Amino acid sequence: MSLELDINAQIKAAMLGKKEADLRALRAIKAAILLAKTAEGSTGELTEADETKLLQKLAKQRKDSLEIFRQQNREDLAVKEEEELEVIARFLPQQMDEAALRTALTAIITSVGATSAADMGKVMGAATKQLAGKADGKAISAMVKEILGSF
Repeated sequence: MSLELDINAQIKAAMLGKKEADLRALRAIKAAILLAKTAEGSTGELTEADETKLLQKLAKQRKDSLEIFRQQNREDLAVKEEEELEVIARFLPQQMDEAALRTALTAIITSVGATSAADMGKVMGAATKQLAGKADGKAISAMVKEILGSF
């Protein structure tokens, strides 16, 4: 089932169950899908990779907003962002744990031939392509710095 159909079905269920937080997040996902499908240069259909990128973008927006709201002591708004983030996370692929990420990045560093922190750009380029959707960009960057710093 495509993401759009799944979202529509869950919107109906959230309406019937009167789940306001779920409904907010699901409607945001649906709006983002419609914008992506009608964007200039779009074919009108989204691939699974496009859907994952879209969901990751929405999740990142929520995380950034959550961080800002917490800094400004706006717990009321932070709670809403957190609820929406939980709903969006249900549609994202399972994220790699730290050990699996370290193993994958070590293999990428070896294959690229990186030997110092100066090679971070080469490693990040390969890592973001290979681990797209499986790990957060900030986590990848931090671990690459850590691994390359130990050389």
